[in-house]
Amino acid sequence: MKEVKGKATDAAYEKLVNGIILTAVDDYRIALRMLKKKPRDSNARGMKMSVERFFKSDWFTVLTAIDGKMLIRKLKEEVK
Repeated sequence: MKEVKGKATDAAYEKLVNGIILTAVDDYRIALRMLKKKPRDSNARGMKMSVERFFKSDWFTVLTAIDGKMLIRKLKEEVK
């Protein structure tokens, strides 16, 4: 029974991590699109900078093996 609890905990942790990262990706896309329409939008600029800090942070590398800088480049290309 202990093993099942461990697997459930691992699955819940993975789901939480994925949710955190996907929310940050969605926020970054929104910020980039807003800045495309209104380059001086301070809220969008702040969101963009905040998410970029997260993608480049030690915390991000703890959560995932994804290269944060590469993710930023890919998302910028996607929104162009």
